Parts: sequence; structure tokens; C-alpha cells
Amino acid sequence: MSHRVRIFVVLALALPFLVPVTMAQKPPAPAPTPPPPPSRPANSLPMSSEPTQPTGDLVMYLRGRVATNDGTAVPNDMLIERICNNRVRQQLYASLGGDFSMQLGSRADTFLDASASGEPTSQAGAAGKDTVMGISRRELRNCELRASASGFHYGVISLVDLDTFGGSVDVGVIVVQRATKIKGATLSATPYRAPGDARKAYEKGLQAERNGKLADAHKYFEAAVEIYPRYLNAWFQLGTVLQKEHQNDAARTAYTQATTIDTKFLPPYLSLALLAYEAENWTEVLKLTGHILDLDPLNEAAVSGYVLDLDPLNYAEAYFFNAVANYRLNKIEAAEKSALTAEHVDLRTHFPELHLLLAEIYARKNDYVTAISEIQTYLQLAPHAKNADQVREQLAKLQKLNGSVSTSDKPD
Repeated sequence: MSHRVRIFVVLALALPFLVPVTMAQKPPAPAPTPPPPPSRPANSLPMSSEPTQPTGDLVMYLRGRVATNDGTAVPNDMLIERICNNRVRQQLYASLGGDFSMQLGSRADTFLDASASGEPTSQAGAAGKDTVMGISRRELRNCELRASASGFHYGVISLVDLDTFGGSVDVGVIVVQRATKIKGATLSATPYRAPGDARKAYEKGLQAERNGKLADAHKYFEAAVEIYPRYLNAWFQLGTVLQKEHQNDAARTAYTQATTIDTKFLPPYLSLALLAYEAENWTEVLKLTGHILDLDPLNEAAVSGYVLDLDPLNYAEAYFFNAVANYRLNKIEAAEKSALTAEHVDLRTHFPELHLLLAEIYARKNDYVTAISEIQTYLQLAPHAKNADQVREQLAKLQKLNGSVSTSDKPD
């Protein structure tokens, strides 16, 4: 079971955050209720008022690829943005292979396309049959494509000179530069120090785990660490397999062994934090996630390696666990800070539950308007969650509280 699936299961622990809000306190007057989080709008601008554009001059697709300067894999949160006149006009995520295809809408489009697919998707939606898809080459001269992801300096390609013709233009490769030097494209450099027999056992273990043969993977990883006791990756993978086999005590031992070999190797700390989270050992969760966050992975100020290790997780798990632990230990300001950071980092919305936590934090501060907005965001992201009915009940209570506050604060 993956970390993300486990978090949904474990979040039954987090739902009690939404406890009834004390009504005895007289809260401050709320701000106007903000609109619910925007969904991707359809391009419905009428084209009758737009000047006719020769279709041969319209570009309908921009295709390209993102590559890293060191040849390592492109992370799964690589964001591609089309920026025109210093304004973001479109967004999408590159595929895991680095490819992307951006379908252009009308010349006046203002929508954000958050599709993660590398294939073109219809942007016109309800625009009507007379909508002209594509943007003229002349207008694209004011645009650029920018690729960005955590752990990388962004790369840019200007569209000022589109030297190819046709409705689909290949812009080439956008190169992004890693913000820190890494020791290798794997979890760490230690596989290259291990003896050949240990490496062979480790690779067989990886293959067996990929094929779902956990017993075989368990055996191979144990053989690898027996041959080479300082085999950092093998200890971590052994812990992962043991955790999948529901042997949490043994998994904890394997993860801990990995941390004793190299304290800058972050994945086992995150796995240990998950085990502590499941056990509701909030002090331990805070200690383990604090170690990860002390390395400042977002600003890359203190990390000398292993930035790639947490790229697939986008650091959101560490901040999420840290936020929950702080909240349970009644450290509300620290919980809010970590939760907001996790929300910012979680570009692919792996953690809708963050909004439940933030809702409870804001409700405790008597900021009912923001709490309501956070719950609405959660229900928008997870409308069919098992706790959806309970969350809707809490939303109704908060809306009632907010209405009573507004009434009580009106002047006579």
C-alpha cells in the first residue's frame, strides 16, 4: 500500500479535527464569503466581436519536451506555463517522460489548463461551434514557455521567433537546471560502493518488488544487507517490503538502520514518520519530520545531496505529517504554517485532507469564513469521500455560526 493510499486510510484519525466549534466566544465580524475555488472554466467568449484571423496563421498546438541539465529523470511535478506579457495564460504538467502538448484556445483565452496529460485536450468546451481554436503567430511573439519544479531553476523558451508553419509547432527542448548537485539518480550513491554480489541481490529484490513478489524481494534485500551491512538503499527497501507485509516493528528496525548509516538520507525518516503517525505518536512524528524540514528541501539551502529522493513526494507528506503532529500537540501556529506549506507544495492535490485540517485551525481562530472556504475546497476535491456527509454537516454548522456572527455584529 502506497503512502498516499495509507494517508486516506489513516485520515480517519484526522477527521475528529472537525469537532463542534465553541459558540460561547463572540468572534470578530467575518469578511465577505469568498467564492468557491475556481474550477477550470470553459472558453465561452463570443467570437463574433473578434476580427477574423486567417486560419493558416493560427497555431493550435505547442509541443515540446522538458529535460534536466544532468540527464536525470524529470520529476512528476514539472509545470509548463505559457506566459504572455508577463501574465500566466495556460498551465499543464509534463508527462513523466518530459513530453507536453499544449492546446491553444481562442486568441482571448484566459483560462488555466491544469491537465497533467501530455496529450491535447479540448479547451473550447462550451464555447460554441463558431469558436476559432488557435492563436496567431503574431500574438504568440509576446509569449514564452516556462518549465518549473521544486528543486530546479526554471527553464524558458521564447516564442518570439516561430520558424515553423502549420497548426502544430514543436518548440523543442526546455532545459531546467537542478538547484543542487546530487550524488546520483538513484536513492543514494551507496549501491556503487557495495560488492557485486550485494548489488546483484539488491537489483533482484527491486525486480521482485516491482512484480509484486514480496517474499522474494524480502529474501533478496536481506541477502544484500547481510553481504554489505552498510547498504543504505537495501535497508530502506527492506523496510518498505516489511511494511507492505504488515511487519511494522521489523520495518521500523530496517528504516532506523538506514538512518544510522546516513542522516541526510531522507526517505526512511519519512517512512518512520508514517509509522509514528499511524501509532498517533505525535512527538515522534514531530521529531522525524523536523529532521527532514531542518534540511530545508524547498529552499535547497542545506541539502548537499538526495534532493531527488523526495521529488516524487513533492515534500507534501513531510509537511502534512508535521502539521497534524503540531495540531495534536496544540501548537496551532506551527500547524497552520506547515499545513499552508503543504498546500502550496502539493501541486497535484494528493492531500485534500489538508483543507479539513486548515478548516479546524481557522474555526478555532473564529475565522469562520476561511474555515467554510477550506471545507468547500475539500468537498470539491473529494465529493465522494467516505466522510463527505459528516463534513457537510460540519459545513452547515459553520455556516450557521457565521450567519449568527454577522447578525450579532450589525449596528442597531
